[in-house]
Formats: sequence, C-alpha cells, structure tokens
Amino acid sequence: MKLKYFFPLFIASVALMISCDDEFSVTLLDEIQVSSSYVSIPVAGGSTSITVTANDSWTVENSLQWLTISSTSGSAGESTLTFSAESTLDGRTGEVKIQCGDKTQRVNVIQGLATIETATCADVIAGPDSKTYQVTGVCTAITNTTYGNWYLEDATGSIYIYGTLDAKGGTKNFLSLGLEVGDEVTVQGPKTTYGSTVELVNVTVITINKSLIKVDSVENAVLPIEGGEFIAYLTCKGQGVSVEIPEDAESWLSISSIQSEGTYAVVKFKASANTGGDRGTTITFHTTDGTKDYSSQTSLSQTGAIVEASIAEFLAAEVGDTQYRLAGVITSITNPTYGNLYLRDFSGEVYVYGIQDFSTKGLKVGDIITIVGKRAAYNGNPQVSSAVLESSIPVTTATIAEVLTKPDDASTYFMVTGEITSITSDTYGNLYLKDGDSEIYVYGCYPGYGATGDDRKYLIADKGIKVGDQLTVIAPKGSYGGSPQLSNSIYFSHVSSK
Repeated sequence: MKLKYFFPLFIASVALMISCDDEFSVTLLDEIQVSSSYVSIPVAGGSTSITVTANDSWTVENSLQWLTISSTSGSAGESTLTFSAESTLDGRTGEVKIQCGDKTQRVNVIQGLATIETATCADVIAGPDSKTYQVTGVCTAITNTTYGNWYLEDATGSIYIYGTLDAKGGTKNFLSLGLEVGDEVTVQGPKTTYGSTVELVNVTVITINKSLIKVDSVENAVLPIEGGEFIAYLTCKGQGVSVEIPEDAESWLSISSIQSEGTYAVVKFKASANTGGDRGTTITFHTTDGTKDYSSQTSLSQTGAIVEASIAEFLAAEVGDTQYRLAGVITSITNPTYGNLYLRDFSGEVYVYGIQDFSTKGLKVGDIITIVGKRAAYNGNPQVSSAVLESSIPVTTATIAEVLTKPDDASTYFMVTGEITSITSDTYGNLYLKDGDSEIYVYGCYPGYGATGDDRKYLIADKGIKVGDQLTVIAPKGSYGGSPQLSNSIYFSHVSSK
C-alpha cells in the first residue's frame, strides 16, 4: 500500500508566492480575524506583521522555539502582531494559534522553503527542531490508537511519532491506516524535542510495508506467581520463525515448542515460579523473505511476590512493574480527590501519585498507612504509582492535657505538640514535652515510622533539636512505674526556638 500526500509541501510553496499584503483566503470568524493566515519570513531572518481584529480579549499559543512574537495577548479591537526569527540554514514551518473565547484562529508561519530530507533515526536525533524529515523504520510499539502515537526504529536508533495523519490529512483517525507493530513504515514530518524525547509530529505516511509475521492471539498473557505456559499464535508468510527472548528474561522464560503448518505457527513458552516482584517481558518473533527481516512482538507479565521495602530501598529500585509494600506517615496531601500525597518513614520520603479510591478512605495528614504500589518516575523524580491502600492507623491530634486523660493503649496514636523542657537521652530522644500547664515524658523519639535497632538513634543531633524547640510527635500513650508517657514516638516536625 502506498500513501503519498503532497498537500503540506504544496501549501508551503503557495505561501512563498504571496506577500503579507496580498489577499489570501482565510477563515473568517466573527470573534477574531487576521489580515493573513500565512506569515512568510526570509531565510536570512527578519520580521513580518499582521493585523488582528477581535471583539474580545485574546491570547497567543506559540510552541515554536525559533519564533518570537511581539505580544502573547491583546484586547478587543485592532492590534498588530509582529513575527520574528533569526536566520536559518534549513527552511522551517509551524503553526501559531490565536484564541479568542472558544474560537481559534490558526496562523501558519513559514521561513524559507521547508525541504524534506531523507534521514535515519540517528540523523533526526542529531538534527535541528522544526526541520522536516522522511524516515523509514519499523513500528516497534503503539501507545495511542486515536492520535497515532508510536515508536519508529531503524538500525541507528528510535524516535517517537507524536500524531499521525490519515489518508486525507486528518487527525484522530489512526486506525484507518491499518498500521501494526512490526510493519515497515516511511513517514515524513517536522522534528520537535519534548523534554528529552525526540519526536516527529503529525507525520504523513508515505508507505507501509506490512510485516510478513503477525501475532494473532495469545493465551495466558498474565501468568500466575507459580509460573506456567504462555502460548502465542502467529501468522507467518516468510521463511520460518525465530524467537527472541530478552536477556533479562532468559533466566525464567524458555521456549518449550514451535509448531508450524502452512502460514500458521504456534509457539509455547514455559515460565518458572516467581519468587520476586511482578515481572514482564516483550518477545519478538522474526521471519525473512530471504533479503529482509520482519518482526512482530507480544508482551507477557507474571504476578510476583510483594517486596517489603523501606522508602529508601524503594527510591533506589528501578522503575518497573514490581509491587512494593511501603509504610509510613502522611506528611502532606496535594490532591484530596485522587490521593496524591507524600509518605515518610524512618529512611526517607516519597511522592505517591494517587491511591485507589482515596476519597472514600477518610485519610488525613499524620495518619500511618501501608500501601502497595509500583516504582515509577515523572521527569526523573521517583514516585509510587498504581497504589492501593492495605491498612491505616488513624492519628488523633490532641493536647498533652487530653492525652493524660486517656487510657494506656498501644494501638491508639496521638499527634502531640509541645515545648521541649529537657532532654534525658540524646541517643534515643528521651525528653519532656510541655504544653501549657501539662507535661509528659517522651520515651524515645525516632526518625520515622518503622525504625528499629540503630535506625532509631541520633534523631536529636541529626535534626539539631534542642531544649526550647517546639516538637510534634506521633505516639501511643503508655506508662512506666505509674507515670504516663508517650512510648516510642515518631518524629513529625519541629520548630527551632530563637
């Protein structure tokens, strides 16, 4: 199948033939109008202006890093917008949006003639943003089937395709192309860089060379913890089938048989019991027509044991599907609807990106919770994802006077704040807290929930805590020799005295 689209290049050529003063067909909106919907800037650099007429305030959305606009907003009436760019060796194009109320006026910006360069993935990665490239590679993964977001890979590297136009140049119609993982595709589109990700945006598909091998269906895509059999059913129109198991899965996944008849093949795998956390892998099936390699992929996962971990251990772990059990104190809640919060134990603090059904749990800052979730990251910052609440211990804020009236109960926790009047042990944090006329002995103030052994020591010195500071701890009420005390308290916060 060959799909060739010359419309974007044609528009670029037409735009170069007109000046900003010439009449050109534009979309006429009642709310906002522009004197020209196309702006042409010389390759050597320079500026071009258009007139904006609006019946209300408006804003400009400009994602082109190479383009400078004289204003990003304006009021009702007539305004002048000036578009400027430095010189460039390669032609480049882009789009600017002017928003007025719920209406959007689009302005196409062109500098020079946007040439299309045939390139490898490595060429695209090393090349400048806004340049248009034509690249051929294999589709290795599809992440969005509405807009057409997917990965293209060749022998030199991999790039992300962010948006794919259909045969008529439309968006949100990716499935009409019939593109599948394993297909060889030639696309063209402008490069952009989002964070550290190199992308071609809203690409036009030139050709799709269908893979000679395809995974039709699988059995047992999610294997139990005790292991078992995973089966892949294939259609193969090439010369035989070979299987590639990633190196990190070879220790627990193996091929038990390959059966083929005509263009159909069945590959069976055996997975061993899983003694660690959740794990998974992607299997690649290969065939050839004698000159070219074709591939298709499928994924499987295996349930694993939940790994008990401190927050420090969790932070040191790799991003993946392994399930971790974490326990600690909620120190702040950033989204009370979804349960985005910070959790701290004796070893550190981590951001939890949502807890399932959080709004129904009645949790608050200070409560002690145990969750199970995966090690994830956002912009390089570690976080817990897909978290589920296992258990919680409510913590009640109380004055020292109120705590003194309570019975001893190791399962009931209070959050208590008072002034440190004396410190009897720097090592374990034994001290006296006073609030008004009431005072209570704190038998142990530890760095955080879950501390044992030597991890309970030296909080006082590490935090620079001293007599006169305001200290907030979480602890149950107990007693020793008939004298009330807060037993094995958890440090929450402190405010230094002047």
